[in-house]
Amino acid sequence: MNKRHQIILELINNRKKISVNELSELTKVSLVTIRNDLSILEQQNYVKRTHGFAEILDRDFMSERMDVNFSLKQKLAKYSLSLINEGDSVFIEGGSTNSLLARELLNFKGEIVVITVCTYIATLLRDAPFDVILFGGLLQAKSESVIGPLTRTCINQTHFNKTFLGIDGYSPDFGFTGRDMMRAEVINAVLNKGAENFVISDSSKFGLVYPYTIDSDKIKQVITDSDINSNMEKSLKNKGIIVHKI
Repeated sequence: MNKRHQIILELINNRKKISVNELSELTKVSLVTIRNDLSILEQQNYVKRTHGFAEILDRDFMSERMDVNFSLKQKLAKYSLSLINEGDSVFIEGGSTNSLLARELLNFKGEIVVITVCTYIATLLRDAPFDVILFGGLLQAKSESVIGPLTRTCINQTHFNKTFLGIDGYSPDFGFTGRDMMRAEVINAVLNKGAENFVISDSSKFGLVYPYTIDSDKIKQVITDSDINSNMEKSLKNKGIIVHKI
């Protein structure tokens, strides 16, 4: 995704719906160029076009989870993509930043396998040129992910070498925590596999505490933004965690 595509997405996110003519004026490019840009973004499942207008695809998901810090999450997703290599078997958990990572993977050149518990991510990757494995389990509608004993059984019987996980909170005293018990159980099952584990989270999550414990000892790398609180960063590093600041 180039810089102009990011600007177009920001404009559509802010306006909810915007005309092609106005996009052309605001970005100072021709209507032909804007239409080509929108075609690319539509193919990547970012937007949909309707009679001279463009709007964000799937408003419920995008408005509630992706609109917040969209540009920042996009940067985190792009950086995460750079850590994936040909031949990797990659587990991608749910969440908005991981969903953006999945979209970036549509442009990945090379053979990989993507494994997920998130139905939204699996749908995004339905036309991907690589294998996608969607685990079974109890569908949690709000998170668009599967959870429960069947999901953990699938995790235990499948192998992967890299994981990208979302978290709800981190504090020096309690480590990584989650707001949902069943999702935390899935994350802990993934962490027990011994893969190279990456937590992707914007800095707003650091300093928050939620009820359910995530096995922090098995997390060795965090991808976040440069606004992370210095005390939080120091705490992570004191635990031997590598901090990738974007």
